[in-house]
Amino acid sequence: MKVLIVGSGGREHAIAWKVAQSPRVEKIYCAPGNAGVEQYAECVNIGAMEFDRLAAFAKEKEIDLTVIGMDDPLVGGIVDVFEKEGLRVFGPRANAAILEGSKAFSKDMMKKYHIPTAAYENFDDPDAALAYLETAKFPIVLKADGLALGKGVLICNSLKEAQAGVKTIMLDKQFGASGNCMVIEEFMTGREVSVLSFVDGRTIKTMTSAQDHKRAGDGDTGLNTGGMGTFSPSPFYTKKIDDFCQKYIYQPTVDAMAAEGRMFKGIIFFGLMLTADGPKVLEYNARFGDPETQVVLPRMKTDIVEVFEACIDGTLDQVELEFEDNAAVCVVLASDGYPVKYEKGFLIHGLENFAQKDGYYVFHAGSKRTDEGIVTNGGRVLGVTATGKDLKEARANAYEAVNWIDFENKYYRHDIGKAIDEAK
Repeated sequence: MKVLIVGSGGREHAIAWKVAQSPRVEKIYCAPGNAGVEQYAECVNIGAMEFDRLAAFAKEKEIDLTVIGMDDPLVGGIVDVFEKEGLRVFGPRANAAILEGSKAFSKDMMKKYHIPTAAYENFDDPDAALAYLETAKFPIVLKADGLALGKGVLICNSLKEAQAGVKTIMLDKQFGASGNCMVIEEFMTGREVSVLSFVDGRTIKTMTSAQDHKRAGDGDTGLNTGGMGTFSPSPFYTKKIDDFCQKYIYQPTVDAMAAEGRMFKGIIFFGLMLTADGPKVLEYNARFGDPETQVVLPRMKTDIVEVFEACIDGTLDQVELEFEDNAAVCVVLASDGYPVKYEKGFLIHGLENFAQKDGYYVFHAGSKRTDEGIVTNGGRVLGVTATGKDLKEARANAYEAVNWIDFENKYYRHDIGKAIDEAK
């Protein structure tokens, strides 16, 4: 079969790598892709938001399955466009992708169906938000309602910070139209855990757990980024916590979406906070996480194409989802200055070191092929991933592999996975 993957980051590289392992797949295309994806797919110069062009390409090439990696096209309705053209596509329709596309919607849904989450209020009037903050307890969290590249969340420790945050989100529109509405949420403390899941509208099957590091600097300092590294599994995500989440969070979310007439087929990413009062939902995403995908898929044993098709067909209950009994750690190599200001176009050295090394992977997030070779082309450039028998071994392997690659202004965190030392 022929598969088209839509997107251009490390997540899409990891998906292409996994799809290429399926014996059923003979040809992969990726639009627009990147220099790393080229190893497994033919890259096509069509943007992820060019729905009509993508659908026309899928028809022309007789694509059997299209996989949407990114949030913007999902929220924008690419699945609806493909389905209208009679094309087979993996991902939620626009009315279900709202689970990620609107934080106000998802919070209201959780309240209605009693899914554990932080206390909150929604605001579309900045003056009302400012008045509410006068009586609020700090720290407090401000969230732009819509998509904001993972950066539309502000943690405010004082009234003054929160007032500035309202200005940033709702008045200055730093995150564009995503700030037309804003969620003000209680600040939760505890361990953060990410759990990705496959959903076919009724059945949900969760993947192995992971934990992301969002802050730019060591010790979780600096600005929020799209993710500086991740590890899987989380030692804090126990069988007891999983049992609770399956009963009170995962299946109830799928059932709630169906009850609302928004049947969800695709990936639901659960961002959880393990609080003293039990697990609560921090956020939902309607697609694979990045860089969580880079540690989850290397541990997955099941043919991913079979799972994609089962989600589309509503037969996920017949699939056995299996993962290796090991661990994986991903360290993101970024351009110094990310996420604010950085230079690109620097030649990347050492990629060939990964060619024949079992258990070591390099997933391209922001790279481009030129006549001189592969160069940096983004803030997050590469995700260096390694597996091991346990998290400590996987972390040691990942940091060993980080040294195999070099480029000018290379930057990375030195403490990805450090939390595992505190696990009992």
